[in-house]
Amino acid sequence: MDYPIGIEMTKDYLTYELSGAALKLAKDVMLIKEGENVVINADTSTDRRVVEATAKAISAINANPVVIYYPTKEVAYTEPSKPIGRAVANADVWIEFAYTSIMLCDSFQEALDNGCRYINLTGMDVIMMVNCIGKIDYPKVVELGELLKSKMENADEIIIKDENGTNLKAYNQGRKVRHSGQLATQKGYPIMLGGQISWSPMEETINGTLVFDAALFPPVELGKLNEKITLSIENGVVTKVEGNQEADIFREWLAKFNDENMYRLAHYSLGFNPGVNKATGRIVEDERIFGCIEFGIGSQGSAIRGKGWKAASHTDGVVSKPTIIIDGKVIEKDGKYVDEEIVKLCKEMSKKGYE
Repeated sequence: MDYPIGIEMTKDYLTYELSGAALKLAKDVMLIKEGENVVINADTSTDRRVVEATAKAISAINANPVVIYYPTKEVAYTEPSKPIGRAVANADVWIEFAYTSIMLCDSFQEALDNGCRYINLTGMDVIMMVNCIGKIDYPKVVELGELLKSKMENADEIIIKDENGTNLKAYNQGRKVRHSGQLATQKGYPIMLGGQISWSPMEETINGTLVFDAALFPPVELGKLNEKITLSIENGVVTKVEGNQEADIFREWLAKFNDENMYRLAHYSLGFNPGVNKATGRIVEDERIFGCIEFGIGSQGSAIRGKGWKAASHTDGVVSKPTIIIDGKVIEKDGKYVDEEIVKLCKEMSKKGYE
């Protein structure tokens, strides 16, 4: 079973399960070796049980954990204070738990240039680590990611529809797909929690309507959505934000940066972590709802291999039950994969709904 959200959290909640998941993260996902310097950055919004369990697991491998705690920033994806930036830029391995992530900042890029193996686990708590790392068949999820990557790279026309009003068309034109949910085998290649691939179709070909119905973060006032937020997209740029109170919050957040690049659609991402079945308000988890599609807006990092640009920040929004059509073929219908090869892997990982 999935461990539920909303249980009164105690210091010892799921202690044994968390220990196993933390060791799996350190040893089997990040591939940490004896003697490596591993930096963990966490802010005052981070679940410290996760941080401590991970640091202990790193120590058990005879590597060197360095934990940095600092106040929660109001704006994510911006440069931290110099002591934090210097630490991460010189790490062999960097595990980010901070709620307001510093990914995409200059120190992040310096760390990658120096060969750091990085993973973004912003906002991770005990339940997320146990459900999304400890309990899943990680190699099988990586295999599914490679299959989805192949299908997207071999497609040109990409149509995303949803009963919520989403109707978005774009063309890949040979663009490559980034499998972010891999194991940390490559120096300087940032990874994310298993269960996601990301890419950008040719930006100027992205047109239509995009409706976020599950989650959107940042701004920090949002997270799990209670209302739909509707975006009009023209040539890869957000031209209109419509909806109710949460749409107003998002519209004002975008406008406050006074940065045209904050309106550019940065990437598409497919989510498929079998430990995630619904939105919780933690974006790293929400963008991996099994069968969802997530869209990034704002900065486009070099790993996406699109045109690449910097913006004042970056945000991610989730469409929970899309229909995905590639070159005229439906591979997913209303949030459930229907492609035979994909369905086969879903069955092998015993994903509910694919028995």
